[in-house]
Amino acid sequence: MKVLLVGAAGTIGRAIADELGTRHEIVAAGRSSGDVRLDITDEDSIRSAYQQVGGIDAVVSAAGHVKFAPFAEMTAADYDIGLKDKLMGQVNLVLIGRDHIADGGSFTLTTGVLESDPIVAGSSASMVNGAVNAFAMAAAIEMPRGLRINVVSPGVIEEAMPAYAPFFRGFEPVPAARAALAYAKSVEGAQTGQVYRVL
Repeated sequence: MKVLLVGAAGTIGRAIADELGTRHEIVAAGRSSGDVRLDITDEDSIRSAYQQVGGIDAVVSAAGHVKFAPFAEMTAADYDIGLKDKLMGQVNLVLIGRDHIADGGSFTLTTGVLESDPIVAGSSASMVNGAVNAFAMAAAIEMPRGLRINVVSPGVIEEAMPAYAPFFRGFEPVPAARAALAYAKSVEGAQTGQVYRVL
Protein backbone atom coordinates (compact mmCIF):
# COMPACT_ATOMS: atom_id res chain seq x y z
CA MET A 1 0.00 0.00 0.00
CA LYS A 2 0.94 3.63 -0.41
CA VAL A 3 0.51 5.31 2.98
CA LEU A 4 0.51 9.06 3.58
CA LEU A 5 1.92 9.53 7.09
CA VAL A 6 1.23 12.99 8.51
CA GLY A 7 3.45 13.92 11.43
CA ALA A 8 6.09 11.43 10.34
CA ALA A 9 8.93 13.25 12.12
CA GLY A 10 7.36 13.00 15.57
CA THR A 11 8.00 10.30 18.16
CA ILE A 12 4.89 8.31 17.26
CA GLY A 13 5.27 9.10 13.56
CA ARG A 14 8.77 7.61 13.44
CA ALA A 15 7.56 4.45 15.18
CA ILE A 16 4.66 4.14 12.72
CA ALA A 17 7.07 4.55 9.80
CA ASP A 18 9.31 1.82 11.24
CA GLU A 19 6.35 -0.53 11.70
CA LEU A 20 4.60 0.00 8.37
CA GLY A 21 7.65 0.87 6.26
CA THR A 22 8.85 -2.72 6.02
CA ARG A 23 5.66 -3.68 4.17
CA HIS A 24 4.36 -0.54 2.52
CA GLU A 25 5.47 2.63 0.73
CA ILE A 26 5.50 5.47 3.25
CA VAL A 27 5.09 9.06 2.06
CA ALA A 28 6.21 11.22 4.99
CA ALA A 29 4.43 14.55 5.46
CA GLY A 30 4.95 17.36 7.93
CA ARG A 31 4.90 21.12 8.42
CA SER A 32 8.65 21.48 7.96
CA SER A 33 10.00 18.09 6.92
CA GLY A 34 9.18 14.96 4.96
CA ASP A 35 8.56 14.02 1.36
CA VAL A 36 5.77 16.61 1.16
CA ARG A 37 4.92 19.66 3.25
CA LEU A 38 1.51 19.49 4.90
CA ASP A 39 0.12 21.86 7.53
CA ILE A 40 -3.12 20.38 8.87
CA THR A 41 -4.33 23.84 9.94
CA ASP A 42 -4.33 24.99 6.29
CA GLU A 43 -6.88 23.42 3.92
CA ASP A 44 -4.94 24.59 0.86
CA SER A 45 -1.81 22.91 2.21
CA ILE A 46 -3.75 19.66 2.68
CA ARG A 47 -5.13 19.83 -0.88
CA SER A 48 -1.70 20.57 -2.31
CA ALA A 49 -0.11 17.65 -0.47
CA TYR A 50 -2.77 15.22 -1.68
CA GLN A 51 -2.29 16.43 -5.26
CA GLN A 52 1.49 16.04 -5.02
CA VAL A 53 1.29 12.54 -3.59
CA GLY A 54 -1.27 11.23 -6.08
CA GLY A 55 -3.18 8.01 -5.47
CA ILE A 56 -2.93 6.63 -1.94
CA ASP A 57 -4.36 3.67 -0.08
CA ALA A 58 -4.18 4.92 3.50
CA VAL A 59 -3.77 8.13 5.46
CA VAL A 60 -2.32 8.05 8.96
CA SER A 61 -2.31 11.19 11.09
CA ALA A 62 0.07 11.42 14.02
CA ALA A 63 -0.24 15.20 14.11
CA GLY A 64 -2.11 17.81 16.10
CA HIS A 65 -1.49 20.39 18.80
CA VAL A 66 -3.52 21.66 21.75
CA LYS A 67 -2.89 24.20 24.50
CA PHE A 68 -1.98 22.85 27.93
CA ALA A 69 -2.72 25.31 30.74
CA PRO A 70 -4.66 25.38 34.01
CA PHE A 71 -8.41 25.65 33.40
CA ALA A 72 -8.56 28.93 35.35
CA GLU A 73 -6.19 30.48 32.79
CA MET A 74 -7.74 29.06 29.61
CA THR A 75 -9.48 31.44 27.22
CA ALA A 76 -11.63 30.81 24.16
CA ALA A 77 -8.60 31.60 22.00
CA ASP A 78 -6.61 28.93 23.86
CA TYR A 79 -9.28 26.32 23.11
CA ASP A 80 -9.34 27.44 19.48
CA ILE A 81 -5.75 26.20 19.09
CA GLY A 82 -6.78 22.59 19.57
CA LEU A 83 -10.06 23.00 17.72
CA LYS A 84 -8.37 24.38 14.61
CA ASP A 85 -5.30 22.14 14.78
CA LYS A 86 -5.81 18.66 16.25
CA LEU A 87 -9.58 18.50 15.71
CA MET A 88 -10.39 20.25 12.44
CA GLY A 89 -6.93 19.54 11.04
CA GLN A 90 -7.57 15.81 11.27
CA VAL A 91 -11.21 16.18 10.18
CA ASN A 92 -10.04 18.08 7.10
CA LEU A 93 -7.50 15.36 6.30
CA VAL A 94 -10.52 13.07 5.98
CA LEU A 95 -12.91 15.49 4.25
CA ILE A 96 -10.38 16.48 1.60
CA GLY A 97 -8.79 13.05 1.48
CA ARG A 98 -12.07 11.33 0.52
CA ASP A 99 -11.48 12.49 -3.04
CA HIS A 100 -7.86 11.26 -3.19
CA ILE A 101 -7.87 7.87 -1.49
CA ALA A 102 -8.46 4.56 -3.28
CA ASP A 103 -11.66 2.56 -2.87
CA GLY A 104 -11.46 0.53 0.31
CA GLY A 105 -8.76 2.81 1.72
CA SER A 106 -8.45 3.88 5.34
CA PHE A 107 -7.93 6.91 7.54
CA THR A 108 -6.30 6.54 10.96
CA LEU A 109 -6.40 9.53 13.31
CA THR A 110 -4.71 10.12 16.67
CA THR A 111 -6.11 11.19 20.03
CA GLY A 112 -4.75 10.12 23.40
CA VAL A 113 -5.43 8.87 26.90
CA LEU A 114 -6.72 12.23 28.11
CA GLU A 115 -9.97 11.57 26.24
CA SER A 116 -10.99 9.36 29.15
CA ASP A 117 -8.38 9.97 31.88
CA PRO A 118 -7.95 13.75 32.31
CA ILE A 119 -5.10 15.59 33.98
CA VAL A 120 -4.70 19.07 35.42
CA ALA A 121 -4.08 21.61 32.62
CA GLY A 122 -5.33 19.16 29.99
CA SER A 123 -8.96 20.22 29.49
CA SER A 124 -8.38 21.23 25.85
CA ALA A 125 -6.69 17.92 25.04
CA SER A 126 -9.52 15.97 26.68
CA MET A 127 -12.16 17.96 24.79
CA VAL A 128 -10.45 17.65 21.41
CA ASN A 129 -9.58 13.97 21.81
CA GLY A 130 -13.16 13.14 22.71
CA ALA A 131 -14.43 15.08 19.69
CA VAL A 132 -12.05 13.33 17.27
CA ASN A 133 -13.13 9.93 18.63
CA ALA A 134 -16.80 10.80 18.20
CA PHE A 135 -16.22 12.15 14.69
CA ALA A 136 -14.53 8.94 13.57
CA MET A 137 -17.19 6.68 15.03
CA ALA A 138 -19.96 8.70 13.36
CA ALA A 139 -18.19 9.17 10.02
CA ALA A 140 -17.52 5.43 9.81
CA ILE A 141 -21.19 4.64 9.24
CA GLU A 142 -21.36 6.98 6.25
CA MET A 143 -18.00 6.58 4.56
CA PRO A 144 -18.33 6.06 0.79
CA ARG A 145 -16.66 3.46 -1.45
CA GLY A 146 -15.80 1.05 1.35
CA LEU A 147 -13.52 3.59 3.05
CA ARG A 148 -12.66 2.95 6.70
CA ILE A 149 -11.80 5.29 9.56
CA ASN A 150 -10.35 4.52 13.00
CA VAL A 151 -8.57 6.30 15.82
CA VAL A 152 -5.55 5.32 17.90
CA SER A 153 -5.64 6.65 21.47
CA PRO A 154 -2.30 5.90 23.13
CA GLY A 155 -1.28 6.49 26.69
CA VAL A 156 1.62 8.83 27.40
CA ILE A 157 4.50 7.72 25.20
CA GLU A 158 7.51 6.32 27.03
CA GLU A 159 10.03 8.23 24.89
CA ALA A 160 8.26 11.50 25.76
CA MET A 161 8.33 10.96 29.53
CA PRO A 162 11.39 13.14 30.17
CA ALA A 163 9.27 16.13 29.12
CA TYR A 164 5.82 15.01 30.27
CA ALA A 165 6.43 12.99 33.45
CA PRO A 166 5.45 15.81 35.86
CA PHE A 167 1.99 15.95 34.26
CA PHE A 168 1.42 12.18 34.09
CA ARG A 169 2.32 10.90 37.56
CA GLY A 170 0.96 7.41 38.06
CA PHE A 171 0.44 6.75 34.34
CA GLU A 172 2.17 3.73 32.87
CA PRO A 173 4.04 4.89 29.75
CA VAL A 174 3.55 3.14 26.43
CA PRO A 175 6.55 2.47 24.16
CA ALA A 176 6.06 4.18 20.79
CA ALA A 177 6.67 0.87 19.02
CA ARG A 178 3.74 -0.70 20.87
CA ALA A 179 1.48 2.22 19.98
CA ALA A 180 2.56 1.79 16.34
CA LEU A 181 1.05 -1.70 16.31
CA ALA A 182 -2.41 -0.17 16.71
CA TYR A 183 -1.83 1.95 13.60
CA ALA A 184 -0.85 -1.20 11.72
CA LYS A 185 -4.06 -2.86 12.94
CA SER A 186 -6.08 0.05 11.58
CA VAL A 187 -4.28 0.31 8.24
CA GLU A 188 -3.93 -3.39 7.51
CA GLY A 189 -7.08 -4.69 9.18
CA ALA A 190 -10.76 -4.56 8.24
CA GLN A 191 -12.39 -2.77 11.17
CA THR A 192 -13.90 0.71 11.02
CA GLY A 193 -15.31 3.17 13.52
CA GLN A 194 -12.96 1.89 16.23
CA VAL A 195 -10.96 3.69 18.89
CA TYR A 196 -7.88 1.57 19.60
CA ARG A 197 -6.74 2.42 23.11
CA VAL A 198 -3.11 1.52 23.81
CA LEU A 199 -2.55 1.66 27.56
